[in-house]
Amino acid sequence: MTQLAKGDTAPAFTALRDGGVNVSLADYAGKTVVLYFYPKDDTPGCTTEALEFTAMIDDFAQAGAVVIGVSKDSVKKHDKFRDKHTLGVVLVSDEETTIAEDYGVWKEKSMYGKTYMGIERSTFVIDGEGAIRHVFRKVKAAGHAAQMLDTVKALA
Repeated sequence: MTQLAKGDTAPAFTALRDGGVNVSLADYAGKTVVLYFYPKDDTPGCTTEALEFTAMIDDFAQAGAVVIGVSKDSVKKHDKFRDKHTLGVVLVSDEETTIAEDYGVWKEKSMYGKTYMGIERSTFVIDGEGAIRHVFRKVKAAGHAAQMLDTVKALA
């Protein structure tokens, strides 16, 4: 599996988002996309990250950026997560892990001595032309949204 890097073209995708409608990376041509991958809806770190992005969603919009979260959870789980926490980010369902694999974030992980496959918390900042401008791997959830907003503003 190749690792995507700064300057690479972001892999295109079309998938279902919260609300059950299709969304594509191409829908955001001309805008900066903060594409963040997270392990699971409604877990402490993932909730913190989503809430922080939501709190700054207007700031991202002012900077010409959209925020898209991707996990393996179903659209139904995304809808519950969104509604429970009044989230303002797009939540994409990647149940088949196709997008995660294309972006190289579907990894072997371990917890309590057991290994399993899961999403590595990672973020890709993609410019309006579809080029990856920044890659952040093994992200810590708390404070990440503010770091991404600074990164987006620095692109302008």
